[in-house]
Amino acid sequence: MPVFFIADLQLTDGVLTITGPLLDHLQKSLRVTVGEKLWVSDNRRKRYFIHVTTVTRMEMRGHVLEERVAPQPCHPTVVLAQAILKGDRMDWVIQKATELGVTSIVPIISERVIARPRLERLVPQQQRWQRIAFEAAQQAERWDVPEVSQPAELLTWLRSPVGQLKLLLSERSDEGSLMTITLPEDAEGRILLVIGPEGGWSSTEREAAQASGCTSVSLGPRILRAETAALAALTIIQGRIGELG
Repeated sequence: MPVFFIADLQLTDGVLTITGPLLDHLQKSLRVTVGEKLWVSDNRRKRYFIHVTTVTRMEMRGHVLEERVAPQPCHPTVVLAQAILKGDRMDWVIQKATELGVTSIVPIISERVIARPRLERLVPQQQRWQRIAFEAAQQAERWDVPEVSQPAELLTWLRSPVGQLKLLLSERSDEGSLMTITLPEDAEGRILLVIGPEGGWSSTEREAAQASGCTSVSLGPRILRAETAALAALTIIQGRIGELG
C-alpha cells in the first residue's frame, strides 16, 4: 500500500486532516472516497494509517487507526553530489538516487557541465528536482524525502566541511576500486559520493578534490555514461553498508 507524504501535519484528537496538494492528488488522481484506508507520513518520520471519514473540496479527514515511528538509522548516510546532466538525465538520476536511499542530493556545476542553469532558473529548477525526489520517495515508501540543494559551483562547494568519507568517482580504471575501499559502518558515518558530468573532471577539479580530502575511486575498466555511473556506484555503496539486500 503506498505511503503519502503530508507537508503540514494537522492531527487533533486522533483525527488527521489533509489539505493542499496532497488533497488534490488523492481526490483528482486517485479518487479516494469515504471508507477507504491509507498511510500518511509526516516530516517527523512518523506514519499514520487512517480510515477516511470525510471528503470535501477543501479537506479530507480520517480517524487514525495505527501510528508507526521510523526505525532508528543503523547504517551510514549517503550524500550524492551530481554534476548537472543535460536533458532528462538529471531528473532520472535524482529519481533513482532517491529510490536507492540517499539522504540528500547536491547538483554540481563543474567545468564540463553542458546544461548550465541560468540564474533566473535556479530556484524553479531546484523546486522541480525537489518535487521529483518527493514523488520518488513516496513511490519507494521511504520514511523521509531527501533534500535537493540549489546548484553549487564545484570548487566553492568542495571547500565546505561536508562528508566523513568523500569519494570522487573517476572514469579512469587505474584509480582505487569502489569495491575494495573501506566504508564507515555505523549510523554516525557519512559518505559523500561526487559524480562528474558527461565530459568528466578537469585536471584542476581533480587536484581541488584531492586537496579537499576526496579519495578517487573507479568502477573498473568500462567507461559508463554519467547517469549509469551514478546509479552503479550508489548501488555498490548501499549494498556494502547494508541498505540493499
